[in-house]
Amino acid sequence: MPGALLETLHGKSVFPRPIWLMRQAGRYLPEYRALRAEKGGFLGLVYDSEAAAEITAQPIDRFGFDGAILFSDILIVPYAMGQTLEFLAGEGPRLSPTLVDHALASLQAAPERLDPIYATVTKVRARLGPETTLLGFAGSPWTVATYMVAGEGSRDQHVTRAMAYRDPEAFQAIIDAIVDVTVDYLSGQIVAGAEAVQLFDSWAGSLAPAEYERWVIAPNAAIVARLRERHPDVPIIGFPKGSGEKLPAYACETGVNAVGIDETIDPQWAARALPQGLPVQGNFDPLLIEAGGAMLEQRAIALLEAFADRPHVFNLGHGIGQHTPIAHVERLVAAVRGWRG
Repeated sequence: MPGALLETLHGKSVFPRPIWLMRQAGRYLPEYRALRAEKGGFLGLVYDSEAAAEITAQPIDRFGFDGAILFSDILIVPYAMGQTLEFLAGEGPRLSPTLVDHALASLQAAPERLDPIYATVTKVRARLGPETTLLGFAGSPWTVATYMVAGEGSRDQHVTRAMAYRDPEAFQAIIDAIVDVTVDYLSGQIVAGAEAVQLFDSWAGSLAPAEYERWVIAPNAAIVARLRERHPDVPIIGFPKGSGEKLPAYACETGVNAVGIDETIDPQWAARALPQGLPVQGNFDPLLIEAGGAMLEQRAIALLEAFADRPHVFNLGHGIGQHTPIAHVERLVAAVRGWRG
């Protein structure tokens, strides 16, 4: 029997609602911090399949979430495309050479860098029960490209947006290359045991409408179509953070099986505007779970009620914060599991 999360992603309304949290495997967990202190840096953990499998399973062991999200990073794709990847303490990830200064053709692909990730998926699937859905993931092409072009994250993606305007042909080549690798990467995760996958477009909200169509909707639609040819029964979740009023177009035009929504979206509006029957994931504010208090349960119930008439996966509007108390997560899970519609 498929788990509640997988059933929901296939379009069935399940009660109690399934719940998992973005970045649920990570720094807010003392067991994660202990393992990282023992093993070393972030990238070393990602490439230690035993450790990465343990980290993926930690929130399942503690909270019994309905989904386990692979412990990895969206920048594994550019790493496999030939860029050097480093995680600098206090500064975040860095990619080099930057594609604003170097040609895509100068990179030497290293697809073997994906193999340890597939090994992690296999190890996790072997230790999970059938009630827990294993989620693979990748970054969407626009978001991945912003890091490949600029070499690091930024608030407004200025360098990458400027390049896309200045030289759209060169930028299209970068996007197309990311699409190709991402399709193979997600397919490899599915073959290794992932039962559903999510596309993270963390910087989708920075684009003007025409650019959104070209750099967010079109490449995600291509990934969905090509992945579905290989794995027609595997659900694909699209999470275009910051999309606002462009969210319905994204949902309709990409062909995703479910759409994730961030905390800035009015859930009542989303319930009306999104295609009828489309599963929705999100959009609880990560800061609210960190703050706690009576509002935590109140807002959780209000969110559940807003999506009562369609399949809904309870999740956050983005990743859980590292300072979130364990007790607040437990309260949230209890509130969601206690609601029956």
